[in-house]
Amino acid sequence: MTPLGLGCAPIGNFRRPVGEEQARAVVGAALEEGWTYLDTAPHYGVGLSEERIGRALAGRDRAALTVSTKVGRRLRPLAPGEEPPDGEGFVDTPPRARVWDLTRDGIRATVEASLERLGTDRVEVLLLHDVENHVREVYETGFPALAELRAEGAVGAIGFGMNHSDHLARFVADLDVDVVLCAGRWTLLDHRAAADLLPVCSRRGTSVVVGGVYNSGLLADPRPGATFDYREAPRELLERARRIGEVCAEFGVPLRAAALRFPFGHPAVASVVVGCATAEEVRDNARMFAHEVPDGLWHELTGRGLLPEGLPLPTAG
Repeated sequence: MTPLGLGCAPIGNFRRPVGEEQARAVVGAALEEGWTYLDTAPHYGVGLSEERIGRALAGRDRAALTVSTKVGRRLRPLAPGEEPPDGEGFVDTPPRARVWDLTRDGIRATVEASLERLGTDRVEVLLLHDVENHVREVYETGFPALAELRAEGAVGAIGFGMNHSDHLARFVADLDVDVVLCAGRWTLLDHRAAADLLPVCSRRGTSVVVGGVYNSGLLADPRPGATFDYREAPRELLERARRIGEVCAEFGVPLRAAALRFPFGHPAVASVVVGCATAEEVRDNARMFAHEVPDGLWHELTGRGLLPEGLPLPTAG
């Protein structure tokens, strides 16, 4: 995995429509920036994100790319006359519905459909997606199905993707997990993964991909009305984000640059995935990640009580 990867929920029309050519441009810009890791899921636009990735990657050397997708939600076509279900944040999507299915056959069917949409015969990473409310099925059928696919060579690395670091930590401790994608729990504002997930990943040799480094917007632009985990940020979090931004400005560092760099303080972190809806957002994130962040910034944030003592912190270079 490259240090930065492309999170592909936005090109599945998350919260706003993205045109076909715009989606293709997003993928193209990511590859131009050297982001050869792309993360998607059937959940993203009920298959639209995967379809667009498949079209954007057609004719490219797939051996040079790493694609992760997910299982847990199987897709089915809508019946004639059936009203579209809740889009769960996605708009203008194909006429399909999501069905929770962690059975062996359901997971295999989900993977086969994903491969068809992605235009490939194999994915490098397969993750069980948002399964915090399906723990029994994870142990009984879900993870064994992934392990079977890995043993067959049908997929590469296997693991979990969710925003609950405590559940991820339990799964890593109990199972042979290659990689986890943890969204929003290892950021400048939310450090929960440091207490549960990251230590067990270090012990077990499990790689961590971090998503949601901007906590859905607050760390990109801490203004009134900004969102934290897709809801309007509480006043105290908004103030904390502003104060972190002020310290960053004292060091000549954009807040977004610090947010992108922060997760790499822990050695288990392999990559950060960033959701982008335009090619310019890709290029902007690439510029932010290339921005020099001096070690003194992290120590100043700690000294002012804006980061807890004892957190693993990045080092310049």
